[in-house]
Amino acid sequence: MASNLTLTRLLKHVAEKFPTRNAISVSGKFIVTHERLQQLIEQAASQLVAAGIQPGDVVALTFLNTIEFVIMFLAVIRVRATAAPLNSAYMPEEFEFYLSDSESKLLLIAKEGNEAAEAAAAKLNIPQITVTLPNSDSDVSLSPSSPLSDFDLVSEIVNDPSDVALFLHTSGTTSRPKGVPLTQHNLVSSVNNIKSVYKLTESDSTVIVLPLFHVHGLIAGLLSSLGAGGSVTLPASGRFSASSFWSDMIKCNATWYTAVPTIHQILLDRHFSNPESSYPRLRFIRSCSAALAPSVLARLEEAFGASVLEAYAMTEATHLMCSNPLPENGPHLPGSVGKPVGQELGILNENGVVQGADEKGEICIRGPNVTKGYKNNPEANKSAFQFGWFHTGDVGYLDSDGYLHLVGRIKELINRGGEKISPIEVDAVLVSHPEIAQAVAFGVPDDKYGEEINCAVIPREGSKIDEGDVLGFCKKNLAAFKVPKRVFMTDSLPKTATGKIQRRLVAEHFLAQISTAKVPKFGA
Repeated sequence: MASNLTLTRLLKHVAEKFPTRNAISVSGKFIVTHERLQQLIEQAASQLVAAGIQPGDVVALTFLNTIEFVIMFLAVIRVRATAAPLNSAYMPEEFEFYLSDSESKLLLIAKEGNEAAEAAAAKLNIPQITVTLPNSDSDVSLSPSSPLSDFDLVSEIVNDPSDVALFLHTSGTTSRPKGVPLTQHNLVSSVNNIKSVYKLTESDSTVIVLPLFHVHGLIAGLLSSLGAGGSVTLPASGRFSASSFWSDMIKCNATWYTAVPTIHQILLDRHFSNPESSYPRLRFIRSCSAALAPSVLARLEEAFGASVLEAYAMTEATHLMCSNPLPENGPHLPGSVGKPVGQELGILNENGVVQGADEKGEICIRGPNVTKGYKNNPEANKSAFQFGWFHTGDVGYLDSDGYLHLVGRIKELINRGGEKISPIEVDAVLVSHPEIAQAVAFGVPDDKYGEEINCAVIPREGSKIDEGDVLGFCKKNLAAFKVPKRVFMTDSLPKTATGKIQRRLVAEHFLAQISTAKVPKFGA
């Protein structure tokens, strides 16, 4: 791949090659071709320049999965600025953290607004612009709009592979989520890797299932489709809906979709209780972001008549690291995340020595899709980039055929349906309650989400706080997906011999009290 390639250039090239092919359709509303998408991006880009956005500026975006998000995301990177997509379900404090940590210069929001985001931006004196695209023939409207935008200024802007195009946060195992800058070159490398392993072309079509503020939906679902000249359909409601999913898939002649196990499980449950009269003929179904149980994989293949390919990915690798191959390229192994795609992958021991087949160690990678390093975090960079490799924090082994098997996580992140949650962040909120003395959050096995959050809480002396109070407090201070499902009220926590509280011990101790619970299989 030419080293001067950028995602922006790839998408322009695609629009020249397939101008009249559909790029994006919004279910039941309108369709935008690849050529029209480029016009909308250039027009929106000229308005961003008029609004004073300079190369290197960070622009935060908080939208559901809408066409406005897609256009503005691509317009931001077109003007050599950095897009920082944020989950619209965040609380004001969370928005405040992410907006200030990313040093955002502007917040773009949907016409229906977002109170929490607007309050946080106002507090930080970050200007806000509302974005709408009334129909596919109209221009993108930004409000407040700047004086007349200048197309010529944008045509002079040349994107560079080293431009930081995307800024995301990954929940670290410390309470402070780490900022991950990804360049145009990272993005285009990953898109090309995804296109190659799944043989995506202009005849492929998919429905976007996952939120576009995550690398999974953004890179694998949206950008790889567009970069192949294919098309994506956005759900009318801006988010996944099991009831409209298959009708959208049929309407757009979908050939594949990618999702997290939780969503596959929802689609399966629906299939068994309320099957569709017919299903589209899919080339493959992709699963990523959390472990897919082999039994679920088998049920999916049977229900929907397509190979289910499990993959392994992370934000720092601009999503894809490994995937099971298409049937014509080799077997797909249930319980394995497949082979490395477009990058080197090694299993290293603690001394940095690469291990042989079937030997366990830390999964490490290097390649053009890997971030150059976390933002303003020399300590994290030092431990993540040892021995010339990026260290994932996951333990696994490669079998003799080169397929990767995950064993567990060095990190203690809770992986709830693909949402990675830092237990320390949850702990910090819990102990901020005046009546809580100590608290530990931990992951427990869950059939629907893979893992769910539980926590153990020691109340302060004389406090009458109960589970309901703790949950109410969490709901006020954490995004819904981070709120513990269950709270164990206790007067002591199990500790190691050295007096250290270890999440694994705490989890096993409290789960043992529920006779039906399975003891957690960490990293499953």
